Amino acid sequence: MKRKNSLMRILKEAIASHKILSALVLLLIIFSAFASVYGSLFMQKLVDDYITPLSTQTNPDFTPLLKALFQLMGIFLTGVLATWLYRFFCVTISVGALKTIRDDLFEHMETLPIKYFDTHAHGDIMSVYTNDIDTLRQVLSESIPMALSSFITILSVSISMIVLNLPMACVTFFIGFCMIYVSKKVSMKSGKYFKMQQNSLGKVNGYIEEMMEGSKVIKVFNHEKISIEDFNTLNEELSHASSNANKYANVLMPILGNMGYISLVFNALFGTILAMNHIAGLTLGTIAAFVQLNRSFNGPIGQISMQLNAIVMAQAGAERICRLKDEVCEVNEGRVTLVNMKQFNGEWIECHENTGHWFWKHPRKDGVAYVELKGDVRFEDVNFSYTPKKTILHHINLFAKPGQKIAFVGATGAGKTTITNLINRFYDIQSGSITYDGIDVKLIKKEDLRRSLGIVLQDVNLFTGTIMDNIRYGNLEASDEECIAAAKLANAHDFIKHLEHGYQTQIDGSGESLSQGQRQLISIARAAVANPPVLILDEATSSIDTRTEKIVQDGMDKLMHGRTVFVIAHRLSTIQNANAIMVLDQGRIIERGNHEDLLEQKGIYYQLYTGAFEME
Repeated sequence: MKRKNSLMRILKEAIASHKILSALVLLLIIFSAFASVYGSLFMQKLVDDYITPLSTQTNPDFTPLLKALFQLMGIFLTGVLATWLYRFFCVTISVGALKTIRDDLFEHMETLPIKYFDTHAHGDIMSVYTNDIDTLRQVLSESIPMALSSFITILSVSISMIVLNLPMACVTFFIGFCMIYVSKKVSMKSGKYFKMQQNSLGKVNGYIEEMMEGSKVIKVFNHEKISIEDFNTLNEELSHASSNANKYANVLMPILGNMGYISLVFNALFGTILAMNHIAGLTLGTIAAFVQLNRSFNGPIGQISMQLNAIVMAQAGAERICRLKDEVCEVNEGRVTLVNMKQFNGEWIECHENTGHWFWKHPRKDGVAYVELKGDVRFEDVNFSYTPKKTILHHINLFAKPGQKIAFVGATGAGKTTITNLINRFYDIQSGSITYDGIDVKLIKKEDLRRSLGIVLQDVNLFTGTIMDNIRYGNLEASDEECIAAAKLANAHDFIKHLEHGYQTQIDGSGESLSQGQRQLISIARAAVANPPVLILDEATSSIDTRTEKIVQDGMDKLMHGRTVFVIAHRLSTIQNANAIMVLDQGRIIERGNHEDLLEQKGIYYQLYTGAFEME
């Protein structure tokens, strides 16, 4: 999809919050341009009315000339002050505008579905926030004000030259149009490469982030050389695009500068010929003023041409920004919400305080129905695919009654994680239905649906902050005492209290200062403080040692007590007490039953349990 007006769209949105200051900048730019033009025109009066008469006087009086010079100095100083002010205000506008753009972009990004982040390199997304937005900084603070000032200067100078002398003005205009033509041709060349540069920069950033995240794997398999070669390939593309972009951009100013000098020489010669032949009533002051106007005409053309490169690069950045801003938000058409209830005079009534009693508030045509949240989840003939070409889940039927533990086993790619992704609606199904306490999950608002679910993943995501902050992430309203109680429930309290700063121990986003088991215990505590009625455990113990697994498993057992739980199991020893075990193969449930039932069937589960068949 082409976004030719992306830059204009972004600039309108950014400047909208600085309307008054932008209007003031515009006025200052106009004043600065007019001061420059008026100063050039004043040269005619200075030469003809003050300097030339002095040459014919026996006792020249320099007082009028000095007054005129002070007047000229005042004009130029006023123009300098106006220029300084509008540049100062432009910096204020650009900084504020970039903040607004980043705020809006991040706010929109938080509404995007999981699918977007699964299909886009994170480093490339980061490049939008850094490199692409930075291209707008120069445009807002320099390019647009300078281009606007140059345009106003060219317009006012053109009118002034026509009034002073039309033949000389025509010479200036002709060379000026030649400069514009050359500028357009060269800018088209550089613009193509500036766009390639921005796209290549995003790829390079994405690759660097990927290599940083996989640094251990790279070193284990001795792939440093291959990584360097792949990076060099991407970097070569970036270097090629950047080299060509700047090659055309840098050659433009010398060309325009020399054409400006040619215009100046032609005007001086042409004006001298006209004056010597007493044509058009040219005076020495008029020629001096015209030469000054000629410089004021050609200079802005060069400035505009140079700013075109920055504008083209900003356009490429704006297209990438708009591409992210135009990504479709996660659809949330639900109307059922999650509310707290309390008993009053023997009846349940809705309240704002956290009572621990949750109900689904279901608006209907005949009124509002309140359905108690119990954790009854059912799949009925569910089919799902990430892409239209390949179906991942086929006719899935299962149910989890309140308080039951349902386990999924099967080879990698069998569809285990996909089922849990459908429960919390990270993805939506193509056919069939998923109900939660008898309500279709599509009718439940996503934030309310996810608030009722707790998730413990195999790969733990911790955030920069204290351990207390990371536990409280599960419930931002939880007190310190509640967070500590959750840590005790998850068996995390013992190791946390032995840290130097206890719960106030600072960790970075990766949590590298903690072991895998410790990070997992924190994630269990985070789920515990949320106190969800339904839990999803995605191979939460598969990457930790046996001793730590017992501690983690004990913490999970405490957390699972009294809740509906979906477990994706890698170690079958962790699911022997499950109420039902679903064995999946290529998106189909091929066996189901409890541990004893499946062993009696002597099918795939039996082979997995006895070691005759291994999960891959």
